[in-house]
Amino acid sequence: MKTTWIGVSLMLGLSVPLAACSDDDDDNSNDTSIAAGDTRCYQGGEVADPATNNGLDFTCTATSLDDTKNFVRIASFPVCSQLDADCNTDEETAAEIVDVSTDGQTLVYSDSPGGRIGFIDITTPSAPVAAGVLDVDGEPTAVAVLGSHVLVGVNTSDGDFVNPSGNLTVVDVASQAIVTTIDLGGQPDSVAVSPDGNYAVIAIENERNEDEGDGRVGQAPGGFVSVVDTSDADPTNWVATTIVVDGLADIAGDDPEPEYVDINSENVAVVTLQENNYVVLIDLAAGTVTNSFTAGSADLAAVDMTEESPAQILQTESATGVPREPDGVTWINDDFFATADEGDMDGGSRGFTIFNTNGEVVWTAGDTLDHLAARMGHYPDARSENKGNEPENVEVGIFGAQRFLFVNSERSSLIFVYNAADPTNPVYKQTLPAAAGPEGVKAIPSRNLLVAASEEDARDDKLRSVVNIYEYAEQASAYPTLVSENRADDTPIPFAALSGLAGDPTMDDVLYSIEDSFFGANRIFQLDVSQTPARLVAEIQIQDTDGVLAGLTTASTTEDAALFDDVDLAAMLNEDGSVNLDPEGIAVASDGGFWLASEGAGTLSDTENRPLNSLNLILKLDHTGVISQVITLPEEVNALQVRFGFEGITEYDGKLYVAIQRAWEGEEAPRIGIYDLTAETWSFVFYPLDAVASQYGGWVGLSDITSLGDGTFLVLERDNQGGPDAAIKRIYTVDMSAVTDGETLTKTLTMDLMDVLKAAGGLVPEKIEGLGLTAANDMYIVNDNDGVDDNSGEIQLLKVSQ
Repeated sequence: MKTTWIGVSLMLGLSVPLAACSDDDDDNSNDTSIAAGDTRCYQGGEVADPATNNGLDFTCTATSLDDTKNFVRIASFPVCSQLDADCNTDEETAAEIVDVSTDGQTLVYSDSPGGRIGFIDITTPSAPVAAGVLDVDGEPTAVAVLGSHVLVGVNTSDGDFVNPSGNLTVVDVASQAIVTTIDLGGQPDSVAVSPDGNYAVIAIENERNEDEGDGRVGQAPGGFVSVVDTSDADPTNWVATTIVVDGLADIAGDDPEPEYVDINSENVAVVTLQENNYVVLIDLAAGTVTNSFTAGSADLAAVDMTEESPAQILQTESATGVPREPDGVTWINDDFFATADEGDMDGGSRGFTIFNTNGEVVWTAGDTLDHLAARMGHYPDARSENKGNEPENVEVGIFGAQRFLFVNSERSSLIFVYNAADPTNPVYKQTLPAAAGPEGVKAIPSRNLLVAASEEDARDDKLRSVVNIYEYAEQASAYPTLVSENRADDTPIPFAALSGLAGDPTMDDVLYSIEDSFFGANRIFQLDVSQTPARLVAEIQIQDTDGVLAGLTTASTTEDAALFDDVDLAAMLNEDGSVNLDPEGIAVASDGGFWLASEGAGTLSDTENRPLNSLNLILKLDHTGVISQVITLPEEVNALQVRFGFEGITEYDGKLYVAIQRAWEGEEAPRIGIYDLTAETWSFVFYPLDAVASQYGGWVGLSDITSLGDGTFLVLERDNQGGPDAAIKRIYTVDMSAVTDGETLTKTLTMDLMDVLKAAGGLVPEKIEGLGLTAANDMYIVNDNDGVDDNSGEIQLLKVSQ
């Protein structure tokens, strides 16, 4: 069968008419669909492998969305600001689940590690204000607003898996005072309130001890569902009743672990039993289970299920029969609901699924979300063996005439937005960035807002828990800032951990970037910045085809060799000729090809803690990525090496200029090395760094250098702090037209980037590492997202001047 293609345009990050592919057979069985955005629905033509499409025939048809309205992040509220206005606190905080007051003016969130709930004033959504916290004498697991109250599921088990306990704490939103507590007889996980306000349903998980029995289900006591009749206006009259869900699931039926719950307008609750891979429907008026069924499994056609070291994103593997193990669930309407198929014990199917109330799958995402994450530089390769992008939660909101489905990806820190007007055929609309670990998500159509709670909080890792706020309005989509095209196998070119940035001197809209040592088999990327978002259109793998790197001695002289006995050159070389370096800087060579600056690893004076694994190297590559030359530092400079080495490189007037990030052993300032390509000699100048300005201390260093073509250079300077602790992200200009060896430069501030970075509505990224100038003199910056490891993955490729 052929696939018919009708007027489809895929512009990720923009709202345009998109295609959806649906099963066009006429047997009315196993009907499914593939959303626009799935790589099998990009090019049209023939579906090459019917097996990857479950043997179904697909027709692609255009579906018109509102192409003028989009969701855009307008603010990020750091939860730590409840404790200190500047977030100058090491205390861990976490916004996990979030809801909104009935008037839409106050957000309420659960803070599990803090044992409290928090309130945020969003009278002005773009400028949220801390509005206080309330201790709930236990671990709050969920919040749900009902009228003037917020219902808080509180786990009071205190680590006791045998005798779990918990309550429903009822809090007055206005006074932030506890009204009453209702004993639940177990450990609550999720709380939902019915649309008519007559019921509250609590999933009592009674989670297992993961240190026993291989962490599997089958550990008493089992969980259950608790229902509270909330029709009485006085919460002190509310009583909880138990709905037993034992004996239903095929997997550990005597140990159900209810995970998440949602209620439709007919007062039917849908409950996921994640570890049991099961779904239960409950008629709340009757207090009975009306249907229950397995969540089933999914087949994945093109995913990465291997965690290489160093990392590589290779979406070439497949898996069949992967249990969905759903976490979050939401009703789309009274007849269909969606699950976020996070997985827990058995890998997870990496997508989301839409069911009808008969338990039939009407749509499943397959590998779509993993592909979207890779296409936007957000794929978490360190999670390839376990859950991939890891969908966590789902939410539905009706904005005007549009019914949207929002899917939180916990590990990729993205929110995927689909038009769900037809639940059997959802259409991808856009993707939103979030701080690390988005968990709870809440649509607020009355105010054209969407909020999501990101729970990851680790100050040392530059992560702070936030509540993300997005607005739906007549505006262009602001994210992603960079998306990749397809490889020959129709999977996206994967990328992350971008470092240096350089313009092509002959093409106005072309930049080049590189990936750093997070990844092996390093590559150069070609970026087309003439479009919005920018396009990553090509990848060039760095190759040591001619054995130039393999033939490198470990030092520039025999006397110097003893200093570098531990340098592991073999670890830099792969059997296929690719290399494992730490490319941090890139420049287009005047005679063709590229110059790369590869940062060394290790500190010579502290090899016990910082082993000396590699030197700082300059490499010349031809336009295909083949190494033709390697340049090392002089032995007396190599002898001073610390782990903060080469960062940026640029070429001007027959010389290379390479920036070293921080001062080396015994020196007060970092060097900028100048290598004369004709004389093959080095000279050095020193760069005066700004003093540390962050409230959290840390250090300041160089990240990139770019020639302006007249003997002056732009230098990117930053601190090693992010979010509320970030202080220095700056571009300076230095004149090196007539410098002498050993001179300390004078610098002039060209641009403070802090306001530019804050304008994106998120936390300020730590590693602003790339600075490039196009042939049209447009200046761009980009941040390194650390391969989405202890990082939200957010990439801001920004034009900052013209």
